[in-house]
Amino acid sequence: MSLDKAAVAKVANLARIRIEEKDLEPMAAELNNILGWVEQLSEVDTENVEPMTSVADMRMRWRADVVTDGGYVEDIVANAPGHEDGFFAVPKVIE
Repeated sequence: MSLDKAAVAKVANLARIRIEEKDLEPMAAELNNILGWVEQLSEVDTENVEPMTSVADMRMRWRADVVTDGGYVEDIVANAPGHEDGFFAVPKVIE
């Protein structure tokens, strides 16, 4: 896959990034270099590799699924600028 100046300009527009005309060509080259590295990574054989969640071999710690906290509604909403019936009150926003 290769990107040209027009594709870079379109992506920049979609991402709301302003790129000067003189910088489009170098940006296209840089993005094409990155895409080349990604294509190179797809060549790696991962057929017999187990999925990992970390580079260190770890086991997840399990705990009992019990409620250990709660009942502090008044303490929590006391910090809010406005609250009503135990909920935060915010101004109505209408466009």
